[in-house]
Amino acid sequence: MFSVLKNLGWFFRREKRRYIIGLFLLIAVGVLELLPPRLLGNAIDEIVRGSITTVSLIKYIAMILGMLLIIYWITYIWMHKLFGGSNLVERLLRSRFMNHLMTMTPSFFERNRTGDLMARATNDIRAVSATVGFGMLTLVDSTIYLTVVLFAMGFLISWQLTLAAVIPLPLIAIAMIFYGRAIHHRYSLAQDAFGDMNDQVLESVSGVRVIRAYVQERLDEQRFSDITEDVYNKNMAVARVDAFFEPTIRLCVGMSYIIGLTYGIYLVFRNQITLGDLVSFNMYLGMIVWPMFAIGELINIMQRGGASLERIDETLNSRPDVQDTANPVSVEQPTSIELKDVTFRYPSSTIDNLSGVNLSLSQGQTLGIVGRTGSGKSTLLKQLLHEYPSGSGELLISGVPIGQIALDQLHSWIGYVPQEQILFSKSVRQNIQFGLDNASDDKIMEAITAAAFQNDLGTLSDGLDTLVGERGVSLSGGQKQRVSLSRAFISNPDILILDDALSAVDARTEAQIIENIRSERAGKTTLISTHRLSAIEHADIIVVLDNGLITERGTHEELLAMNGWYREQYERQQVENNLSS
Repeated sequence: MFSVLKNLGWFFRREKRRYIIGLFLLIAVGVLELLPPRLLGNAIDEIVRGSITTVSLIKYIAMILGMLLIIYWITYIWMHKLFGGSNLVERLLRSRFMNHLMTMTPSFFERNRTGDLMARATNDIRAVSATVGFGMLTLVDSTIYLTVVLFAMGFLISWQLTLAAVIPLPLIAIAMIFYGRAIHHRYSLAQDAFGDMNDQVLESVSGVRVIRAYVQERLDEQRFSDITEDVYNKNMAVARVDAFFEPTIRLCVGMSYIIGLTYGIYLVFRNQITLGDLVSFNMYLGMIVWPMFAIGELINIMQRGGASLERIDETLNSRPDVQDTANPVSVEQPTSIELKDVTFRYPSSTIDNLSGVNLSLSQGQTLGIVGRTGSGKSTLLKQLLHEYPSGSGELLISGVPIGQIALDQLHSWIGYVPQEQILFSKSVRQNIQFGLDNASDDKIMEAITAAAFQNDLGTLSDGLDTLVGERGVSLSGGQKQRVSLSRAFISNPDILILDDALSAVDARTEAQIIENIRSERAGKTTLISTHRLSAIEHADIIVVLDNGLITERGTHEELLAMNGWYREQYERQQVENNLSS
């Protein structure tokens, strides 16, 4: 049960000063709280004996009030320390969790659903933070504070009465062990269900246009209703066990009250304790009610925190498929790119997605990649991003194997525009500045002009400051592509990768963008995959892929002369262009 505290040892060591002070003051408050009942008991005994005076009564009242004020201020300090630690560990875990996600490769996100990761970053981290805050409070109160109160009852009042009153308490320990195991299992299932619900919500929101287009609103509502019902049932399963804690403790504490009161009155009549002792004892008995509840809360919190920490650690312990080598080689510039007999297969694939690819590209050259859908065009481009473990063969940059180059250095050379445009819920300006921090408006306009987006700015409500909405929902497909191109152009990368990044623009705009690339990227390497051959006619090298194999290679004129797939596709597109013009 307490393994969660052991696994959080790194945090307690880091914040040991905070917790030493907080726990010391918490224990000190527990000891000070024993004095008011004792003082009240002494006052009652003096009243019974008739020896009470105005001066002594004022003294008792002043002492009790003084104790309460001291307890108040000490309580403020320990609560600030312990619950401040709770907020701190939540911040640290969230930062660590997010930073870890930023290092993970695509295969990790193929195995883990976004909704489940969100559940771990919210509910699970919150449950762990409760463990180091409220959990530490219940741990101390259910052990040290309970022990101190029982000690005061036994040694200051009567050990016989105390022993009789605590007879029902072992029943609590037995019940807590049983309930704790059930809570751990059921809470894990509830959190998994919450992750499924998050994932469903994300899919429904991002695909709302498709849902409406196919008139699937009622079906999606029913699907969401079913999954929320599952979340409800699994959380109710947790609540049903959780609901046993308080009645069980109340029953045992009630039995302690009955035993304490009955046996206490008997001892008063036998003059073994005084009436003031019995009043003090009953006040002490009332003080152990919270520690009894704290035992139940402790089991509950520790089991929830343990289950949540297991889920968080499962993510944090995942290692990226691609990591920096221990001694990376420093490369000043990517003067050449060479693929030697490269064969690659995705981790989830059963066949080779690239087979025996050989290519050589010098700095400043442009590579065009064409082929049927699913032929491996994007896969070939992604080899340069080094997001997956390398297959067989060699991929060299400036003569150095890509695995020996630091990932940060590799990615700093590359400007990448993927097939699926990803824009952030910010303004057009901020999305473009993502490629170059704090870029000036002049720089932004240069990138926009290169992407042929300048004429569209006038159609946007606030120009550069127009919010694009989530994933660029307020922009058309062509506008999203050109904002993404501007983001890549503004960084002026050594290697520009365009993965079918011109598919949503018209032929005239495409020609303008290609001309801008040719004029402004002289001396820099560009790789373009496309279905429209007009986008790569100017390329120094063009390769045709089919099922991961290079079937044709050469310049535009050389490929036309081969009378193969390239010429057939080129002639078909020429006919289509003539018909549409």
